[in-house]
Amino acid sequence: MSARRRVGVLISGRGSNMKALIEAAAAKDYPAEIVLVVSNRADAAGVAIAAAAGIKTRTIPHKDFADRATFDAALDGALRAAGVEIVCLAGFMRLFTPAFVERWRGRMLNIHPSLLPSFPGLDPHGQALAAGVRFSGCTVHFVTPAMDSGPIIAQAAVPVHADDTGESLAARVLAAEHRLYPIALALVAEGRARMEGDRAVIAGCAAPAEALFNPVPAP
Repeated sequence: MSARRRVGVLISGRGSNMKALIEAAAAKDYPAEIVLVVSNRADAAGVAIAAAAGIKTRTIPHKDFADRATFDAALDGALRAAGVEIVCLAGFMRLFTPAFVERWRGRMLNIHPSLLPSFPGLDPHGQALAAGVRFSGCTVHFVTPAMDSGPIIAQAAVPVHADDTGESLAARVLAAEHRLYPIALALVAEGRARMEGDRAVIAGCAAPAEALFNPVPAP
């Protein structure tokens, strides 16, 4: 197996997707290793989880910086000092400057709890329920300057139930996120997913052969 790609994960809270990536990377045949977890909040629960897993952690409070550019510069310095090759956002609640995004172009991933381009931004589950969709889900995409709009690497579809609340739908989508993010990171780490212009090109993967239905048609 070739050298594993070095990954930095950025968090602001509980870090449940970070935990899923750490658990996936514990497998010897996984093509990436988590070498650094950075939080912009000292009280983020995910920091303790990463430290318990033996991963180096840093806290870089955004409030300590005069503007977004200087915060991004400190963040970039921490990632580069750790030899990070790929950045994964896992509930990182800060927007980046275009310069920072460009430095990590094609090497920074984000996960969003909807089937983008539908329902970007805040409260995607509430948006999905209000729209009356029969499927929601999650998306891993390359990060571009516009929020939740980068080339899509992978998606998982989750059925919406008639009695769903925002909380119940969020729980179902989160379970899918924990499965999807490690798959997407592996594709990028192996070089099978790459960013070409405004699209993500995926090699060596097949799409599902059958359609999904909700509600399920009667036999």
